[in-house]
Amino acid sequence: ISSTSIYSILHENLAVKKVCSRWIPYNLTIAQKKARVDWSNKMLKKYDRSASKDVYKIVTGDESWIYAYEPETKQQSTVWVFEDEPNPTKVIRRRSTSKQMVACFFGKTGHESTVPLEQRRTVTSEWYTTICLPEVLGEIRKTNKRRRIIVHHDNASFHTSAQTNAFLTSQNVEFMVHPPYSSDLTPNDFFLFPHIKRSLIIIPA
Repeated sequence: ISSTSIYSILHENLAVKKVCSRWIPYNLTIAQKKARVDWSNKMLKKYDRSASKDVYKIVTGDESWIYAYEPETKQQSTVWVFEDEPNPTKVIRRRSTSKQMVACFFGKTGHESTVPLEQRRTVTSEWYTTICLPEVLGEIRKTNKRRRIIVHHDNASFHTSAQTNAFLTSQNVEFMVHPPYSSDLTPNDFFLFPHIKRSLIIIPA
């Protein structure tokens, strides 16, 4: 039968739709949900719903493994569901062993800096404050050494450690707090990294 007839049967007669699995990193408590709302309201007020010029001072950054091969993308995992069926969820994907950790920072005007982590190590406060952040801040302040910077990142231990906070304070950099277990409020996790990984086609060696 024709594709038009198939479409009509699926959507009009069977009332099914094709959806992607919804990523749920954590089941938040009531207190954590309230913290998210409070944080969002505070940011909207502080930056005047992005009308304030201070939004140009915000630089958001995060780290992610870039894998050489991702067997199944989110789009490839779409399935048909009936109208009264709940949307499926997916917890984990299989990945290859060939990978590279990168830290990426960007602001309202675009990309600021990308710093690779060599030899497939994991991120530590030592690497973050002696290699990553100095390179990022140096790149941002290349044309204006006195430029005010507001750094936003999630609550990973090396992001919020005493060593990291001390370094940011010494560099006169403001640290923007982040609500707990809210990776969907991190632009890198929500927008940048998924967009990059969909575009990358890397053949394992």
